[in-house]
Amino acid sequence: MKHLRYLFAISLMLMSFNCSNAQSDKGKGEVIVMDKAEFLAKIYNYEKNKEEWVYEGDKPCIVDFYADWCGPCKRVAPIMKELAAQYNGDVLFYKIDVDNEKELASVFGITSIPTILFVPVKGKPQAALGALPKETLVEQIEKFLLANK
Repeated sequence: MKHLRYLFAISLMLMSFNCSNAQSDKGKGEVIVMDKAEFLAKIYNYEKNKEEWVYEGDKPCIVDFYADWCGPCKRVAPIMKELAAQYNGDVLFYKIDVDNEKELASVFGITSIPTILFVPVKGKPQAALGALPKETLVEQIEKFLLANK
């Protein structure tokens, strides 16, 4: 009976440790799925600003154009999630399903996925095609998005 109490006490301690770690992960960055309305409000309203790029956000962002069926997109998704947590508060991470948002894909000429759009607060965005490795994404974030910060 004494051993059962001891095991129960250890189990409670482990459970409370695990719960406290789960709570500390809350509030970390995340990759937010966008639709056209959100894109127009938070990134670029191409209906209002037809002649020039005007970024609607106040932090740099990355937009991942993807599809659920796309193998390379599936490989990029966990990397984007890691980076969203790593750059939480400094860079926003979004993704747009090209099958659901055909107009957005068309406006940006997305013909290959994944296509990753790096959007600085000032200046024009840059696009990269394909499943980039984490190191390349970090380099782009540091040199292009956060260089002037």
